[in-house]
Amino acid sequence: MGVAPGSKAERKAALDAGAWMFNVVTSVGIIMANKALMATHGFSFATTLTGLHFLTTTLMTSVMKWLGYIQPSYLPLQELVKFVFFANLSIVGMNVSLMWNSVGFYQIAKLCIIPVLCFLEILFDKVRYSRDTKLSIMLVLVGVAVCTVTDVSVNSQGLIAAIIAVWSTALQQHYVHHLQRKYSLGSFHLLGHTAPAQAASLLIFGPFVDLWLTDKRVDTFGYTMVVTFFIVLSCIIAVGTNLSQFICIGRFTAVSFQVLGHMKTILVLTLGFFLFGKEGLNFHVALGMTIAVIGMIWYGIASSKPGGKERQVYIPISEKTQKHGILSSQSELDLKV
Repeated sequence: MGVAPGSKAERKAALDAGAWMFNVVTSVGIIMANKALMATHGFSFATTLTGLHFLTTTLMTSVMKWLGYIQPSYLPLQELVKFVFFANLSIVGMNVSLMWNSVGFYQIAKLCIIPVLCFLEILFDKVRYSRDTKLSIMLVLVGVAVCTVTDVSVNSQGLIAAIIAVWSTALQQHYVHHLQRKYSLGSFHLLGHTAPAQAASLLIFGPFVDLWLTDKRVDTFGYTMVVTFFIVLSCIIAVGTNLSQFICIGRFTAVSFQVLGHMKTILVLTLGFFLFGKEGLNFHVALGMTIAVIGMIWYGIASSKPGGKERQVYIPISEKTQKHGILSSQSELDLKV
């Protein structure tokens, strides 16, 4: 006896919501742990810390393989090298962009990831967006900008760093979706291929990058029990963050992941106020949050409607069933919030 269409839709919606909440909880958790580690205890070696995150993720995937929960899969070496290049360039680019730019321009650069991802989906995936979907994305960007952008100043080297950071991040996230579709890789399988390569490369080059960025050596830092605790906590949460990112991009799209991902920005601002007391929730910030949330709800509704977000699929002539149809559209349903 088959499962009713309504039951399938409800099950998919529940799994989508669960995947999204998993990503939100782990992402906000790691931001809070890293903020305590870096802002409170002065551990500023972000690139090396990211290498430790991927090392912990590698250990997790290795144990899962050993227990038989992850079956062998295939990813060509050239694809792995391209992914690791974009992913590591994104990490370093974001860190350098934050160092060389004002916080306001750094936030603007992060917002630019969404339009770049839209361009990549239109160019490579032949995705078309409806007017309402485009307007909802713009509303989210405006709301987050009102929340986070304060002083804006830019210099030539900071602009170059921001461009590299934005494009490498967009390419890495788009590539996740591409690899999962092309090679039928689940989130655990893709992590099993990419995490060891990222861990090795970041732990080798990360200390030198951090020395360049901070003028401090990671091996001479004054480690205490509290600092070690937050490093371990950050690494444990990072396993969930890395996994949930691949799950969400695989279930939705990179654009949806970015749009709804700004909900994490709002949560971080709110938690930062309650936990650290330094970031006041004034009218300016509250207005931006409201605009962004309205935009996210609108995006969920608009993109899930027929024609809201569609991928053009070319059908062979022998399979055409319509009189004028060489080109048809297959709806891509995103998370409905």
